[in-house]
Amino acid sequence: MKISTTRFGEIEIEEAEIINFPEGILGFEDIKKYVIFNMEEGNPLKWLQAIEEPALAFVIIRPYEFMPKYALEISEKDTEDLKLTKPEDSEIFSIVVIPDDPSKMTANLQGPIVINAKRKIAKQVISTNSRHKLKHYVLEEMEKNLPSDQEVK
Repeated sequence: MKISTTRFGEIEIEEAEIINFPEGILGFEDIKKYVIFNMEEGNPLKWLQAIEEPALAFVIIRPYEFMPKYALEISEKDTEDLKLTKPEDSEIFSIVVIPDDPSKMTANLQGPIVINAKRKIAKQVISTNSRHKLKHYVLEEMEKNLPSDQEVK
């Protein structure tokens, strides 16, 4: 099927790629269907494009890409809503905000998006971990996790 997007023009997608958000995303509760695009090969940033609204797209990233020790616990209700039976069936993304100075881009770890990859059901959940904030500086976190000169030798 073809969809229209503001950023990418008209693109062809497979029905199987569509991810359903029964509750929408906070602030966009009426938009229920999205698809994920890669920005470019090897880039950890991706696009979450709304199917029903050509101008609506979010930049997303897997939290593990910049915070390797990231761990999310989700509630039993969220697990049921997502119809998750095994943690390995899930994918987790954070919405990224890229300001004019891209070095200050932030990711929302307090409200990550969890996807049941098998069933293509997704939900924005609320993390109960007090260390997960609305704004985590992505590049700053990546630098913290780079091996030091001593570790590289």
